[in-house]
Amino acid sequence: MKYTIDKKEQYVVFSPMEEKIDSLLAPKLKSELLTIHAEGYSNIVLDMSAVKYVDSSGLSALLVGDREFGRNGGIFLISGVQEHVMKLLKISMLDKKLNLVNSLEEAGEAIFMHEIDGGEDEEEA
Repeated sequence: MKYTIDKKEQYVVFSPMEEKIDSLLAPKLKSELLTIHAEGYSNIVLDMSAVKYVDSSGLSALLVGDREFGRNGGIFLISGVQEHVMKLLKISMLDKKLNLVNSLEEAGEAIFMHEIDGGEDEEEA
């Protein structure tokens, strides 16, 4: 799996450089997300701008990331979701579960606000 990682002070931007996240690549994505979390980062932005297709294995990887980073008050954001992937997220109703943002700038602002709020979801506060 080709990807880039940009480690910032408050969060990591993980950008898969693949058009598909399917059953071949999803296990590697899960592994990379878990590794970043294990390194002590609690906030991550998954930049999906290069990804044009995700299958059920890929969706599972997204849910693993959401669960792991949310477990200790962190946040898992998904940025740059392409139209086809967004349709799949909506069909599976994961657009309601996952934290989706339009851009990396919006993601940075959301993480800043999340940190100010003390890691709580606005709905729970």
